[in-house]
Amino acid sequence: MKSVKACLALGMMAVLFGGMANAMPLNSSARGVIPADLQQLISVDYRAMKDSPTAAALKQQLMAAQENLQQFEGALKGVGINPDKDIDTLALASFRTPKQGVKTIGITTGPFNMKLVIKKLTLAKIKPTKYHTANLYPMDGGFVMTFLDDSTLLFGEPSSVKLGLDASNGEILNLDSNQTMSDMVSSVDAASFWSILDQAGTQNMVRSALGDAAKIADYESVKKRVMGSYYTMDFTSGVNFDLTVVTSDSVTAGTLSMVMKAAIMYKKTSATPVEKAAMDMATVDSDGSKFMVHFKDSDAQFQSLMHSPLFAAVSH
Repeated sequence: MKSVKACLALGMMAVLFGGMANAMPLNSSARGVIPADLQQLISVDYRAMKDSPTAAALKQQLMAAQENLQQFEGALKGVGINPDKDIDTLALASFRTPKQGVKTIGITTGPFNMKLVIKKLTLAKIKPTKYHTANLYPMDGGFVMTFLDDSTLLFGEPSSVKLGLDASNGEILNLDSNQTMSDMVSSVDAASFWSILDQAGTQNMVRSALGDAAKIADYESVKKRVMGSYYTMDFTSGVNFDLTVVTSDSVTAGTLSMVMKAAIMYKKTSATPVEKAAMDMATVDSDGSKFMVHFKDSDAQFQSLMHSPLFAAVSH
């Protein structure tokens, strides 16, 4: 998790797990370690992975392409935690720091046995270091981990984990003090897989999605009225994706909705047949100060899209 790119790679892995299980909202231990200056928060229900052949196929492809994903699972397995059996949820939080850039922490919950994991580490003569009252145990890939309670594990690079513990101890502000991001969490917390993105991240995301259409619409003059975004994805019946961009007013939402429709039409002129079919399944609309993008596709069509140049560009 050494960069935003690494975080996005893990985010792509997270997409695999949205599905049929009932969502498990972030518990108080998890919320407490997320610093307030949040860039992106992804929450995933791991239990649903086995219910979707499409998710399994996507995992296989991304694991082969992303070294970071292999390191993530390897780090957990190295301390005796099987991601396929021992994890219920995973949250990935990327946050901004004044001097260290964007940092990322991972938070997992599940039925893993804390005492058994610690016993295994002790037998392997792996000793923790102290940070305040927390024990930090080394993991593969340069990560460290600490238990927040019997079923909640915090991990990441040492400096990132320490900032998370600072938030938990009240030395820096945590998620609950960021009203905008907390409100967006409330909008999606019932979903099996969801993500929220801050203002700067959303502004960049919308500009990238619009492509050349952003210049025509003079996006630079309206981007300050883009406030944040959130999305959900699941594989319950085919693939369903819903993105909501929060703006400051209905005029901005309506304008961006129209420009996004034009951008999709333009991109279709150079898209492959599979990509065109996917774009045909997307709908764009606005409602008050929000504009929304909805995408639905069959499992078979999405698995074809996985092998397209468009998907390759996103997953790399």
